[in-house]
Amino acid sequence: MTDWELIFNMLGEKATTDIAKTRDAQGFDENKKAAQRGGEIAHNARNELEQETGKSIVSNINFLDLTEKKKLEDKKKIK
Repeated sequence: MTDWELIFNMLGEKATTDIAKTRDAQGFDENKKAAQRGGEIAHNARNELEQETGKSIVSNINFLDLTEKKKLEDKKKIK
């Protein structure tokens, strides 16, 4: 996961939390609507940045793969 992917993920989560609190969302259906709106906000922000920079934010980098690669690199440095 890249920095930008993490940032937009966090944006969606924080937007969802704030929307749910503001609306005093109760139950699954109300929280689902808040989550959909939070995701829409993050999606729109991502699209705007991609249009402005001409670069895709989404990558095929997997955090777990990076962690394993980092472990291997660290082991090589120790030897």
